[in-house]
Amino acid sequence: MKNAVGPSAILIAGPTASGKSALAVELARAFGGEVVNADSMQVYDGLRILSARPEPSDMGGVLHHLYGHRDPAAPYSAGDWSREVAALLPEITSRGAIPVFCGGTGLYFTALEGGLGDKPVVPEAARTFWRARMAQEGPARLHAVLAERDPEAASRIRASDPQRITRALELSEAVTPPGSLTTKALIPAGRVRRIVIAPPRDLLRERIAARFDAMLAAGAMEEALAFAARPGAMDGLAAKAIGLTELVAAQAGKVTPEAARAAAITRTRQYAKRQETWFRNQFGPEWQRIESAEAALLEL
Repeated sequence: MKNAVGPSAILIAGPTASGKSALAVELARAFGGEVVNADSMQVYDGLRILSARPEPSDMGGVLHHLYGHRDPAAPYSAGDWSREVAALLPEITSRGAIPVFCGGTGLYFTALEGGLGDKPVVPEAARTFWRARMAQEGPARLHAVLAERDPEAASRIRASDPQRITRALELSEAVTPPGSLTTKALIPAGRVRRIVIAPPRDLLRERIAARFDAMLAAGAMEEALAFAARPGAMDGLAAKAIGLTELVAAQAGKVTPEAARAAAITRTRQYAKRQETWFRNQFGPEWQRIESAEAALLEL
């Protein structure tokens, strides 16, 4: 090991299918760490395969936290994640371990280092999700959804007002209400190792396709249908899991299995590109860009 003094925390970001989870396990084993999920889809119960959540056999005997623990029918935000992390960190350090954060949700890393500020922040995914649903389902249906999520807001908004209903639903996914989340960093600034895995584009495209095929072989279709049948599961952000709607549509005969596979792979590649853009524009020079997990391990 090159560094005699280990890091106080490790942050591993990167696009989907870049090898983050395997690297997190190796670094946790090297430095005596425990892995903490920083991916907004991997928090939900019922999406083990489609969210690429680590299997017990992949965890290498390392403790993993905040995976598959949330009800997909319930709202969940970066503010909720931050509060869970704040409660979890003392437990990890009390065992003499360091936290190894691993995921592809840039806003979670922003929250981790105290950068959310004091205003509500609505993730772009939430804006896209609720605006698409409004276009598809109309204000009456979404006003009923709002009444379940935020009865007070629903009581103030007419069921015929699509703009205000959409905005209220977007705010229900906000990081936090104004003033309710401290801007203090959750991890100390010193001795933090920050890694962004940035594979070559062609290699990442190949890995995305191969991984989705592996998901199909592992039972992704069955998982998608079981998830869609859960009460309320398709009403929240978890329903944006790539591959979910495609596979449900294929089972219903709306598209062919081949078309569903192609659409899911294309969406995943587009998502990976957006992730890469976010990391490039939002992460500063303190983040080390590495092409592969293997390259990161060589620097131990």
